[in-house]
Amino acid sequence: MSKQHKYLTLSGLEPLIVTPESNFVNVGERTNVTGSRKFLRLIKEEKYDEALEVARHQVDGGAQIIDVNMDEGMLDGVYAMTKFLNLIAAEPDIARVPIMIDSSKWEIIEAGLKVVQGKCVVNSISLKGGEEEFIRQATLVKRYGAAVIVMAFDEDGQADNYERRVEICERSYNILVNQVKFPPQDIIFDPNIFPVATGMEEHRKNALDFFNATKWIRENLPYANVSGGVSNVSFSFRGNNAVREAMHSSFLYHAIKNGMNMGIVNPAMLEVYDEIPKDLLDHVEDVLLDRRDDATERLLDFAETVKGNKREDDTKKLEWRSEELQSRITHSLVKGIDEFILEDIEEARLSVDRPIQVIEGHLMTGMNVVGDLFGSGKMFLPQVVKSARVMKKAVAYLNPFIEAQKDGSSGAVGKILLATVKGDVHDIGKNIVGVVLACNNYEIIDLGVMVPPEKIIQAAIEEKVDAIGLSGLITPSLDEMVYLADQMEKNDLDIPLLIGGATTSRAHTAVKIEPKYSNTVVHVNDASRAVTVVGNLLQENNGDFKVQIREEYEKFREQFLTRGKRKEYISITEARKRKFQIDWNSFEPTKPNLEGVQVIHDQDLGELLPYIDWSPFFRSWDLHGKYPDILTDEVVGEQATSLFKDAQEMLEQVVSKKQLKAKAVFGIFPANMINDDDIEVNISKSPRAESRGLGLDERFIFRTLRQQLKKREGKPSFALADFIAPKETGKQDYIGSFCVSTGFGTQELAAKYEAAHDDYNSIMIKALADRLAEAYAEFLHEKIRKEYWSYSPEETLSNEELIKESYKGIRPAPGYPACPDHLEKETIWKLLNVKENIGVELTESLAMWPAASVSGYYFANPEARYFGLGKITEDQLKDYSKRKNIDLETARKWLNPNLTE
Repeated sequence: MSKQHKYLTLSGLEPLIVTPESNFVNVGERTNVTGSRKFLRLIKEEKYDEALEVARHQVDGGAQIIDVNMDEGMLDGVYAMTKFLNLIAAEPDIARVPIMIDSSKWEIIEAGLKVVQGKCVVNSISLKGGEEEFIRQATLVKRYGAAVIVMAFDEDGQADNYERRVEICERSYNILVNQVKFPPQDIIFDPNIFPVATGMEEHRKNALDFFNATKWIRENLPYANVSGGVSNVSFSFRGNNAVREAMHSSFLYHAIKNGMNMGIVNPAMLEVYDEIPKDLLDHVEDVLLDRRDDATERLLDFAETVKGNKREDDTKKLEWRSEELQSRITHSLVKGIDEFILEDIEEARLSVDRPIQVIEGHLMTGMNVVGDLFGSGKMFLPQVVKSARVMKKAVAYLNPFIEAQKDGSSGAVGKILLATVKGDVHDIGKNIVGVVLACNNYEIIDLGVMVPPEKIIQAAIEEKVDAIGLSGLITPSLDEMVYLADQMEKNDLDIPLLIGGATTSRAHTAVKIEPKYSNTVVHVNDASRAVTVVGNLLQENNGDFKVQIREEYEKFREQFLTRGKRKEYISITEARKRKFQIDWNSFEPTKPNLEGVQVIHDQDLGELLPYIDWSPFFRSWDLHGKYPDILTDEVVGEQATSLFKDAQEMLEQVVSKKQLKAKAVFGIFPANMINDDDIEVNISKSPRAESRGLGLDERFIFRTLRQQLKKREGKPSFALADFIAPKETGKQDYIGSFCVSTGFGTQELAAKYEAAHDDYNSIMIKALADRLAEAYAEFLHEKIRKEYWSYSPEETLSNEELIKESYKGIRPAPGYPACPDHLEKETIWKLLNVKENIGVELTESLAMWPAASVSGYYFANPEARYFGLGKITEDQLKDYSKRKNIDLETARKWLNPNLTE
């Protein structure tokens, strides 16, 4: 049994666990009034909505923690911190990451601690005011349940050399751990990053002392972490971004090697370490590592010559073709160039005894380089998928020669079975994981989508696989995974289980799936983590890794369940008393221009293009940033631009050749709220009722769920029914529902690309079909608001404003936070005759097929807003099952993720 592992664990709405395998944790710095003039202006002018956009931009840009600082002489810091953190808590896309409460004033820190959501970081405390004050503040931080940054600062001032850094950090650690009983894993030291190359002799070792102090802390102060503000190091070179970017990247490279695991870094001011010109890197590292007495003077002189032009001219683009064979093959794989691969592979085949040796030798040597670059963050996912395309083309060429020799060897290091679980049709993420694993020489058995558990288990046994990877996007898939784990246990399987997909989480895996199965169960966040996890699971001496995973999940499960018990919930009766109140006397519902069911059989795809939200497209390729800024991002901009160009070319072909077909069915109907939480849709009042062959009294009921988390006095407990006029008001209100799809033809195109060993374009067409479906939903919603329902006819919004949902009314969807019950889709399908009208079907888990489809409701009330239901209690579950006329266990199955423990 290995020793107990203690990792820094933070959370917003989602957990952030910093383990030795974690990449560097980047802290966003723009929500800091001392570092951003724009943010300071917005806070001073009380433009908090715009200030929230700054925070959102950081999270979209990849910040895993956001630093919030309100220290400015003309600000009421306590008020500003409290208000801003409360506003963040209401924005799920921001609140999902942990907060760093940053202030030099304790009253501002404590104000933040009182309202912050999740487990935060306090930045910072130190011994500057003496031990007594240090202990008092640390005790309060511990009581609030936060982690803490400790500055290397004491009564005699800031630590400015190696010895002082070690002395202060050791003393602080001993006080915190031995006297305050502060969890050591929740301590983050900031040993002070100071500028280098200032011309002052005493600053020569500033960077080197930081590296050495960091190494000492990680080796001598168990479980402690190290952070710092990287931009300080280049202060002497303000105005010369080329040098600053190189300094930041080099500093970060050495700091991470020595144990720094988090910090404040501006990604826009980073160069890729391996792409820093060698002469510039040498000059920079002479300074950082204090390798020469004249290092500062030499860098200052050299800085004047740096032009920052890194592009190859056309004459150099093919120079690599003159290199030796292995270099050419590696270059083709790394760059994703398939133009010359077959001639190089033929040359390689003629140079070996058996064709399989080309795969095991030349190709795997190149793919190992791809794997190393991807694992270290120097290559991005779209590039890896292009590499796989070149690899598959080469292997397809070699296969006939291998068969002719009847060579049974596959050269693979392991066999992995992948499947999207029963009822779920989404496979983009799974396919990407398969490509990345294949690039690392694993044989992939892909069973596709909607795979029943018995088929997965049978294939795993027959194929003798080394690991099983399950994928799922919709909530019911979570229960399928739990059931499959249970069945694997009953069948005595001894195969590691990997869990992935948009709705999956470390929490669900640890709490619900892992206890069902004796072998190792691991949640995998993304494709880049899959390679490391599978490698660790399949290595010969994997016992320690498996024990470590089980211990981590046991601890996580215990913490999660304990944390859940601390929250208070009110009864459904009390929640209904606290429902959101609208003044219905002063509200007059808008009568739609067009009522009843409408069908669009062939939507022009070209009309949808302006409505595409591109940011999620880049995220699906593991490129994080907000469009269009991502195209000029210093880290991923070049790759994002290349990917975007490929997407535009494919889109042009799809639209001009009508390769995909878009259909929609929608309707607007008379409706009223009944029984507090239900919405009655009275079709008999619709002008099109007769054409549907409906009886005069035919009604449909949409059932909604109500928030039960106990809130502050005066805060409502929302349900979607609150936004429809109650029947007793005597006012006729309306509701809309819809289903759009751009998925017809996607599967055929993807299969065609896969047959040509082109995973890149197979994934691309699915990703674009998804974006077109969301664009169709946005396009149609605008038509509803301005024309068909016409409750907002004068609306003029840009696409960016549409993406921000700046319009009146909302478009929630079953399965999403406000209405998590997928069973409500069945009512939409009956109401609109979806399958009969446009051919979109529901699987047994209520996923939509084709996959590139979107369905939901339209609410027109200007007070309507999005919200998250959160957890509900057993009393609402029982009430809901009665209202829906389903048994309690069926209701529990569909709402399991939303039930309190």
